[in-house]
Amino acid sequence: MGSARAILILVTLLLASGCSSIKPWVKPYERQKLADPIMSFDMHPIAAKHDAHVFESREAARGADGSGGGGCGCN
Repeated sequence: MGSARAILILVTLLLASGCSSIKPWVKPYERQKLADPIMSFDMHPIAAKHDAHVFESREAARGADGSGGGGCGCN
């Protein structure tokens, strides 16, 4: 019983030590490379925003993806 408890404490300490020194892996000067349009999920961001707006207008609900408008289809 004592060795199982010691192992549990050791594993807990090892897992907790992984969160002690969180540093950003992406440096500020590297972020411009990630902001490149080639890194976006949509090939055509304007068309994707239009599609999201049409979908939200059709569903009469507003999503959390940043396009404006509501159920009436207005902005």
